[in-house]
Amino acid sequence: MEWFIKVLKQYADFKTRARRKEYWMFVLVNTLIGIVLSLLVLIPYIGILFSVVSILFSLALIVPSLAVCVRRLHDVGKSGWMYFIVLIPLVGAIWLLVLFCTDSQPGINKWGPNPKETSAADQFDQL
Repeated sequence: MEWFIKVLKQYADFKTRARRKEYWMFVLVNTLIGIVLSLLVLIPYIGILFSVVSILFSLALIVPSLAVCVRRLHDVGKSGWMYFIVLIPLVGAIWLLVLFCTDSQPGINKWGPNPKETSAADQFDQL
């Protein structure tokens, strides 16, 4: 849940990098919340209320979702504009999935230091 909140705190940050774990934990929590809301819509009488909540939740997460996707692409050394590759039918979505699953580019790139290396150094300093 901390990764989900981290993405929400950085909801409009399109200039840094996001680890694989940050991206996939956000996707997991977002999917689980979406499933729960979809099931709550099926409840008689109050399902309409949960439909509205579900729509508002989806709308509220458009910008944070796009931001974490762009930061994930930055982490593998690609421009955020590479996200538009998803517009190519079938092949684009598969290629974007491959990029999201690719490990971080080591060291510093033009979007900043590797967050994996930075967080490991921070954890070592805390010991």
